[in-house]
Amino acid sequence: MKLLIVRHGDPDYSIDSLTEKGWREAEYLAERLSKLDVKAFYVSPLGRAKDTASPTLKKMNRSAEECDWLREFSPRILRPDMRERCYISWDWLPQDWMGDDRFYQEDQWYLNEIMQEGNVKQEHERVIAGFDELLARHGYVREGRYYRAVEPNNDTIVFFCHFGVECVLLAHLMNMSPMILWHGLCAAPTSVTTVTTEERRRGIAVFRTNSFGDISHLYVHGEPPAFAARFCECYDNEGERRD
Repeated sequence: MKLLIVRHGDPDYSIDSLTEKGWREAEYLAERLSKLDVKAFYVSPLGRAKDTASPTLKKMNRSAEECDWLREFSPRILRPDMRERCYISWDWLPQDWMGDDRFYQEDQWYLNEIMQEGNVKQEHERVIAGFDELLARHGYVREGRYYRAVEPNNDTIVFFCHFGVECVLLAHLMNMSPMILWHGLCAAPTSVTTVTTEERRRGIAVFRTNSFGDISHLYVHGEPPAFAARFCECYDNEGERRD
């Protein structure tokens, strides 16, 4: 089975939708995805993800199942350097989170005291429970760190969601801490991450990432990637965000 995890287009967070550029990106994405044989589509309930999905669904005359657990991973914390206001739980300065070895462990990253304050573990468990329930519906049942291929298949399913939750899903499949992915990877708007099962012994499957954050559909049209999700390349760069 093949999973395509798509980040929403360039966002206008003020209206939970897309910018003009984001709508162009979504149209170029639709050209790409509409050529595929897709078994099922799943979408976050948030507007920017649903709007990103809409050109593809319209072009293919399809619909998507809305999954609440696909919404952005957004527990709030009081960040160590700014305890006066809440931040999304995975938005830390590198010098703060990298000093805690627990963040590098799949079963300890949520034990950091600030993460516990934000009830991050509970939300993480809710997301991966929803994800594993859906994979079971498609024939792959979680068993320890791998999946039992109860009904192995070559189907393709597509998720329209968000960068934060995308990293949670990938970390779960790869049995690692999502903190490493949140800070070590960057998925541009409308990027496509492809994950495929490998069943090297009958009935035992793992998921392997074939490509991460692919935006070839943008390059084909000469559309530059949006800066969203990135921080300044150099501290003094004008117009690039630091926080």
